[in-house]
Amino acid sequence: MKLKMHVSALALAASTLALGAQANAWTLEEAAKPYAGTELEVLFLDRPGYNAAIQMLPEFEAATGIKVNYTVVPYENALGEQVRDFAAGGDLDIALIDLVWIGNFAENGWIVPSETFINNAELADPALAMDDFFPLVLNAFGSWNGVNYGLPFDNYSGLLFYNRCMLEAAGFDKPPATWQEVMDVYGPALTKDGKYAYALQSKRNETQSADSFARFLWPFGGSFLNAEFKSNLLSPESQAGLQFRQDLMKFMPEGIVAYDHAETVNAFAQGDVAMITEWSAFYSTVVNPETSAVADCVEIAPEPTGPAGRKPALGGFSLAVASQADEAEQAAGWLFIQWVTSAANAGRYLEMGGVPARKSAYADPALAEKFKFIPALVESWQDGVPEFRPRFAEWPAITEIVQEWGTKMMLGEVSIEEGSKMIGEKMEAVLAEAGYYDGKKPLAQ
Repeated sequence: MKLKMHVSALALAASTLALGAQANAWTLEEAAKPYAGTELEVLFLDRPGYNAAIQMLPEFEAATGIKVNYTVVPYENALGEQVRDFAAGGDLDIALIDLVWIGNFAENGWIVPSETFINNAELADPALAMDDFFPLVLNAFGSWNGVNYGLPFDNYSGLLFYNRCMLEAAGFDKPPATWQEVMDVYGPALTKDGKYAYALQSKRNETQSADSFARFLWPFGGSFLNAEFKSNLLSPESQAGLQFRQDLMKFMPEGIVAYDHAETVNAFAQGDVAMITEWSAFYSTVVNPETSAVADCVEIAPEPTGPAGRKPALGGFSLAVASQADEAEQAAGWLFIQWVTSAANAGRYLEMGGVPARKSAYADPALAEKFKFIPALVESWQDGVPEFRPRFAEWPAITEIVQEWGTKMMLGEVSIEEGSKMIGEKMEAVLAEAGYYDGKKPLAQ
């Protein structure tokens, strides 16, 4: 009888503890109570991933009482507007950080390390699961010099979009695995009758430096800089990649140097080109019959490999808490960032047009079947280069140099070697003035 009573007492105690734990379990609603009525300011872009977040906002606002005020701006304006706001101690409470802006924002002290909030039990969702983010993406988009600041949001990888129907008509039953195959086999077979094998977005803006120039450095073993932060563009590997890009132009539409993303995607969607390397974010455009004449023929593969392997383009953003926000705004900002990038919301965000960086979001076979880009995207995020474009604060100045001389190369106004030399000299001048060569700044990119 005593034993039974003892067991019953233990069971009662365990039950009481469990109920207490449930009562004290973390919830977004409870965490947000002190910040109800707080208003947040953030910039968004007019892209599917942001539209998805906007559609989800009413749920967050209803649960928390926190208002998220967003301003939609063109990508080209997003950096300048945020820099001006942060430099003046303005109104933005959340930073929208492109891959190549993280060094600038972190070094200027405009963003708060995530650890500040992750170590706060009142704000940190126990289900945050930082290890559920693809490590490459978490590092590349949200971290700088070993410190994490932002959680990945609307992230992309360069993928090979190909028209299965055009390839089959030319006798191919699969896409090219290597860039050399594109040059030697697919290019000649698919470029005829006013159609082209490939289109490479190359307009003289960030598209030229990120989507065109850099895309042919890394797979060939090249890079912008060597270990000493001197130009590596005259190395045999970099020269081989840039020359390959030049030679590949014979299989691209005339005027390719004026093509931005819109023109490239449209050329593919109208059946004028068989293959493009584009961001996963454009998937919904090319498979929608209302915007694509080839929707039923679209297939997705990883970018082709070069001599140095597969080094896909990386693009996208992270969201971080702004240091200029007051204490309540910082807490509310973290709750929003944590919520919108959460594993719980990742599947829905994907369904609505966003591209989450959560491994768990891509584990559902039904989603992988519905969104053909998922297997290729997951493969691409296994191996990539965080510094695909150097992420330091000087990139905005360097990208303008690359845009100018990279365009001149493609137009034949300068040779590959001469253009590389000019970029290298001007790039090193920017880095010297910034203090990389005299030890004032660490060699971090």
